[in-house]
Amino acid sequence: MKSSISLTWRRIPERYRLEGNECINCKTAFFPPRNICPKCRRKGILKPKKFSGKGSIYSYTEIDIPPEGFENQAPYVLAIIDLVEGSKILGQIVDARLDEVRVGSKVEHVFRMIQKDDPEGLIHYGFKFKLVK
Repeated sequence: MKSSISLTWRRIPERYRLEGNECINCKTAFFPPRNICPKCRRKGILKPKKFSGKGSIYSYTEIDIPPEGFENQAPYVLAIIDLVEGSKILGQIVDARLDEVRVGSKVEHVFRMIQKDDPEGLIHYGFKFKLVK
């Protein structure tokens, strides 16, 4: 995952603060943020929205053969999270074994390291999810 420092900083609202947006007209929340509301089109007015990071597991799978750069994390659980604000988000489930993960399980976001470019390169941080027990 080679990327520049400026690209990393531009993604801070989504990656670090879990910020998206919400349409004032139809009250639909979006993550990541969109430029236009797909329901209202040009009539929609989008405003920034900070998500709580709480939700439940909508679907999940175990990744045994990860993409390049994530080999040291395998196997890991990847899930679609249905956030309480109404948006769905993809995230890794941490601090749990596969047999503990269930559809409908409550989760909350945590801030963790995503990946290191190399021993002296960028360290990418972002959100992952853990089970609420």
